[in-house]
Amino acid sequence: MASSPPAPQAIQPLPFASPEQLDPQLQDFLELASRQLCTWLGSASQRSPLPGLGVLPAVEPQAKGLAPELLLADLQLVMDGAYNPNHPGALAHLDPPPLAASIAAELICAGLNNNLLAEELSPSLTRLERSLTAWLAGQLGMPPGSGGVGASGGTLSNLMALVAARRSRGLATESRAVVVASADAHVSMAKALAVMGLPPEALCPIAVDGAGRLLPHALEQELDRLERAGQPVIAVVATAGTTVRGAVDPLEAIADLCAERGLWLHVDGAIGAVFGLVPAHRFRVAGLHRADSITINPQKVLGITKTSSLLLLAQPQALAQAFQTGLPYMEPSWGGGHGGETGLQGTRPAEVLKLWLGLRQLGLSGIGAVLDGAIARRRQLQALLGASERLQLRCGSFHLLAFTPRQLDVGAAAHWSQQTRQLLLQHQLMLSRPHYGGRHHLKAVLGNPHTRSEHLETLASLVQASLEGLP
Repeated sequence: MASSPPAPQAIQPLPFASPEQLDPQLQDFLELASRQLCTWLGSASQRSPLPGLGVLPAVEPQAKGLAPELLLADLQLVMDGAYNPNHPGALAHLDPPPLAASIAAELICAGLNNNLLAEELSPSLTRLERSLTAWLAGQLGMPPGSGGVGASGGTLSNLMALVAARRSRGLATESRAVVVASADAHVSMAKALAVMGLPPEALCPIAVDGAGRLLPHALEQELDRLERAGQPVIAVVATAGTTVRGAVDPLEAIADLCAERGLWLHVDGAIGAVFGLVPAHRFRVAGLHRADSITINPQKVLGITKTSSLLLLAQPQALAQAFQTGLPYMEPSWGGGHGGETGLQGTRPAEVLKLWLGLRQLGLSGIGAVLDGAIARRRQLQALLGASERLQLRCGSFHLLAFTPRQLDVGAAAHWSQQTRQLLLQHQLMLSRPHYGGRHHLKAVLGNPHTRSEHLETLASLVQASLEGLP
């Protein structure tokens, strides 16, 4: 009787890369994964921006590790169910397609596996981050000696800014201290106060005008009230690019008030601060350079892969004063301080690579071109939708445009926005549906460089059709 053929031996998972020679197995695996990613990106227009619910692979590790081809098959299942920002109709959020150099830097970042916690764990990267944050601050017009630190998102950047402001102003243990911000300020401000142990009422909202900008006279009145009540102010927060309409608070006027009263001015420029990097768009954020601290998120329009947020300060030593605890398990700093001592995060990957290489790929002219394109698309869609007097349009200085029918009540506006969003998705055009000013809107974010005029014309036509039959 013939013996049964031996069972095939399972291919072992990839080992750690050899430190002595090129590892061909790792190289082959990375090349296959790269090809898989490039195929996914290159077929983006053939799939919806928002996929249906996909099938997920098993999440638990098996008794034996999977072979490379099975690992890639599982990856493909996850990719098939992912949001698709490379699609020309992906217009819902501040999540543009990824920049090519930033993708490459992400791979190198993972391969280096350096840690910005301490200088000896990331020698070149620590210096690179210091130099790049100093350049960015200078490019925005902040004074010599300015600098900052990278962070995992704008929420963390805003939190670190407020903690640094509180420490700098000697209010670290003052339970009655408050933060003053626009009524349209980002929700991360409320989160920051919660983390800082302050009650919700410690966030003092200031009324906005019809364009969504903080009213300076209302700010002045609130500061007077707080002074009479003996309540100290941690910081005044101005916003350069509100979440729904992209409004910019009057930075110069707010800076004047803060200078007169000796108050810390933080600008949440997560959306809009990048427009200050090139002279042609700097007017959109006039006065930004006068801030004590600025949050800037290049990931939101320039295509730097997530995460790419930075906190920039006119006096970056305030970060060490707020967060330095000592790292007794590390060698002393030799070049200006460990990264883990200049912010809330300890362990941090080399995300600065993605920003640095991406900016180098674009150049100043390329940055300007990306911003030019975003503004041009917003203007085109604004003109197309503005032809109908039935829509109320809300926008600011940047590439965001929200709209809602004028004559509908709150319930009808919610129904319209939901139905119209589904109609647009059927045509592979994805907008978001924010609740703003007491009613639902549809919002287009025009930072996608793949979006062409014909996409915007189709979008406007579908929206106009959705208005037929409405009161």
